[in-house]
Amino acid sequence: MIRASSVKDHLKELLKDPYFKELYELEEQKLKIVKCIIDYRIKNKLTQKGLARKTGVTQQHISKIEGGEFSNIATLEKVLLSIGYTVKMRAIPLDYDIKSRLEHFMLHKKKIHAA
Repeated sequence: MIRASSVKDHLKELLKDPYFKELYELEEQKLKIVKCIIDYRIKNKLTQKGLARKTGVTQQHISKIEGGEFSNIATLEKVLLSIGYTVKMRAIPLDYDIKSRLEHFMLHKKKIHAA
């Protein structure tokens, strides 16, 4: 059985890596958005299909968004606008250390796929 304290300690160690920390924080932001949508559905007694009808998207899109897949920002924005929220995006320059780690990671990934 895994103890909660060992998981927390492991996460704390992983968060020391700036690249991992950026990805983790992005996932936390996505989770907050998903929570807003699910909370809205529950509060208004809507199924995914019902919310889809209200927003003009498919139930499959609602399911994907609630699963954390934000590959279509226009659809995400449509859903959020229909429940009283909006999307706010901005590009922020990466810290030099994070940029270096990312470039190293991407270069390593290319070598693996080329082999």
